[in-house]
Amino acid sequence: MNIHEYQAKEILTGYGVPVPRGAVAESASAAEAIARELGGASWAVKAQVHAGGRGKAGGVRLAASPEAVAEAAGQLLDQRLVTSQTGPAGKEVKRVYVEQGLDIQRECYLAVLVDRSLGRVSFLAASRGGEDIQTLAATEPERILRCAVDPAEGFSGARAGELAVALGFESELLARTVDLMGKLYQAFIETDASLIEINPLAVTKDGALQALDVKMILDDNALFRHAELEALRDEDEVDPSELEAKRFELNYVKLGGDIGVMVNGAGLALATVDILKEYGGAPADFMDVRPVATRAQIATGFKMLLANPDVKAILVNVYGGGILRCDTIAEGVAAACKEVGLSVPLVVRAAGTNKEMAEKILVGQGIPVTFARDMAEAAVKVIAAAKREAA
Repeated sequence: MNIHEYQAKEILTGYGVPVPRGAVAESASAAEAIARELGGASWAVKAQVHAGGRGKAGGVRLAASPEAVAEAAGQLLDQRLVTSQTGPAGKEVKRVYVEQGLDIQRECYLAVLVDRSLGRVSFLAASRGGEDIQTLAATEPERILRCAVDPAEGFSGARAGELAVALGFESELLARTVDLMGKLYQAFIETDASLIEINPLAVTKDGALQALDVKMILDDNALFRHAELEALRDEDEVDPSELEAKRFELNYVKLGGDIGVMVNGAGLALATVDILKEYGGAPADFMDVRPVATRAQIATGFKMLLANPDVKAILVNVYGGGILRCDTIAEGVAAACKEVGLSVPLVVRAAGTNKEMAEKILVGQGIPVTFARDMAEAAVKVIAAAKREAA
C-alpha cells in the first residue's frame, strides 16, 4: 500500500527520523497560513499524489513568501499532475504539503527495502540524491552502494558505518548517519514496510541530516496487524477496479495493455505476464485468484476484466490443485459470461485437477472459447485474437 509523503514523514518522525517542519493543506489559503506559522524565508509546496517524478513534472514548487506559497498551491490544487509514473491521464492533486525551506549543502540517496535477489532487507545508498535511481543503477551501477542486513544478526552499526564512510561522511555526520539508518530499519520492521526511500537525504550547512522527500510502501498482507496504518489508505489514489477486487479478496493490479488476464497463483500470474510480453502482447492486468476463491468471486473477477474498455481479448491460465480445481474456475467464468455476455475473444489454458471437466463446462454452457495446450500456445492465440479485435 502506497502512502503520501506527509503520512510517511509523520510515521518516521515517531521513530526520530529528522524531517523538515511542514503541514498538509487542501486550499491555497490554508497553505499560506501554514507558511506563516512555520516561519522562515523559503518554503517548498509539494503535490501529494502517489507517484514519483513530481519535481520534474512541476509538482514541487519553491516559494519565497507566504503569498507565493498560496499562488503555488493554487496552481497545483485540483489540477492533474502528469509524471513519468502516472501515465498520460495524470493524477488529480487534492492536497499539498507545505514544508519549511532549508539551507542545504549536499544531497544523497538512502533507502531500505526488501532485496528479493538476496532474500534480505538491504540498504541502498548513492552519494548524489534527487536522481532516478533506476536509471542510475542501469547506467552507473558502481555508484549504487548496498548493505544487506543479516537476519540472524539484525541491524549492524558497524556495517552501517562502512556504508556511511563510502558516502563520504566523517566524524559527527558519520555517527548521525548510522543512527538514522538504525531508526529507518526499526521503522521498516515495525511497520511491515517493503520500501522506505529518502531521496534526497539532505545535509544542511550546519551538519544536520534531513529527510527532504520520503516514499514509503507498506506490505498489504501485513495490514491486519496495523489498523492505524490501514487507515492511511487514500482510496482516491487507487483505481476503483482495484478497490472492488480487494472487497472480493482478489489480487488485482490494472496495467496498460489490451489482454485481460486471470490466473490462480501469483507465480503463475507473473509467468503469464512475462510470456505475453515475450511474444509481443500487452497484459491489461495482473489478476491472481486465491486458492480458496469461490465461484462467485471468480465470476466477479471475470466481469471486472470484461468491464475494462481497453481489453480486446482475455486469457484464463489456471492450474487446478487440491483446493481450487479447474472446474470451479470454469463455473465462475461461465456464470459471468451468462450474466453480462462475452464481448471479446476468450482463450483458456487449463491444467491439473479436473481440466477436462472445466473444458466440458465451458463448451456445454455455450461459451465461445478457444483452448490452448500450453502457455506458449495460449499466448500466441490470445495475442492474435486481441490484434484482430483491435483492427
